[in-house]
Amino acid sequence: MTDADTSRETTVGDQSEGQILRGLLDRLPPSQAPVGPGDDAAVLAMPDGRVVATTDTLVHGPDFRLAWSAPFDLGFKAAAVNLADVAAMGARPVALLVALAMPDETPVSFVRALADGLAAACAELAPGCAVEGGDLTVSDTLTLAVTALGSLDGRDPVRRSGARAGDGVYVIGELGEAARGLEVLFRRFTDDDGAPLALTPEARAALDPADARAVSRQLAPRPPIAAALEAAASGATAMMDLSDGLVLDATRLADASDVTIEIDSATLGEEPVRALDGGEDHGFLVTFAPDAVPLGRRIGSVVSRATDAVRVDGRAWEGPGGWDPYRDWDARRG
Repeated sequence: MTDADTSRETTVGDQSEGQILRGLLDRLPPSQAPVGPGDDAAVLAMPDGRVVATTDTLVHGPDFRLAWSAPFDLGFKAAAVNLADVAAMGARPVALLVALAMPDETPVSFVRALADGLAAACAELAPGCAVEGGDLTVSDTLTLAVTALGSLDGRDPVRRSGARAGDGVYVIGELGEAARGLEVLFRRFTDDDGAPLALTPEARAALDPADARAVSRQLAPRPPIAAALEAAASGATAMMDLSDGLVLDATRLADASDVTIEIDSATLGEEPVRALDGGEDHGFLVTFAPDAVPLGRRIGSVVSRATDAVRVDGRAWEGPGGWDPYRDWDARRG
């Protein structure tokens, strides 16, 4: 064996599926299920017999870039975006199922750090939720697919279709921070051809505090899961995760409820355009009836259906309104 062989980092191609899986499970907290990882499928306990389920897939290229996303951040984000979707239904996240497809040359240390990110997201955002199963396979493109499961704990789900004229429109969480972080990455960490440059720890530490925070919110969002569950318990009439942009997501909620949402740009801070068009903050868009005790920041009102699903300051919004991968993904950008 040469010196080069002994100094080379161990990759997933050097190990069996069982060894890789053991390295993952050793990084994750103990199972919370009656039957957790180790059998063909997990067995979960749901208090009221109903299961809220969602799946989100992160693909290298359109969804993340390894030049920018450390494995811990990638694991954290993969968990966070799914936990937010469960909470948007008013459900308590109880389990994640993780499918990981990766090239042979992926370092084993990368997989373990990714597992650490998954575990940290569950502990911070949804205590009691755990990774209860999944799948490993080989692929030329690194892909991470997470299924999240939740319990309604006896409550009715909060759907997009429940908003009514007269309700107030609120946002729980931030708007525009993740979009600002993405702007920082494309402005400062790409070459002349638009290819991503490495976001090293030193480069990240050199960012000013505001840019560093925005980049952190882009790479590892912190959806306010507990606040979403509190909103559901407080009588939210409709709710959804803000993943693709305020205008685009508000349009989806308005269409589902057959109403129009009026947004007041003065409530959106110093950079309303970024708040309206940006995405990936993974806060929550919530509507409350006039007699409810609302949570979050009021940004507008629900009115009877008009020509436009969403109006900003009384007019249709002319910007993109958010992220549509079929419209906006450009393979040349990374």
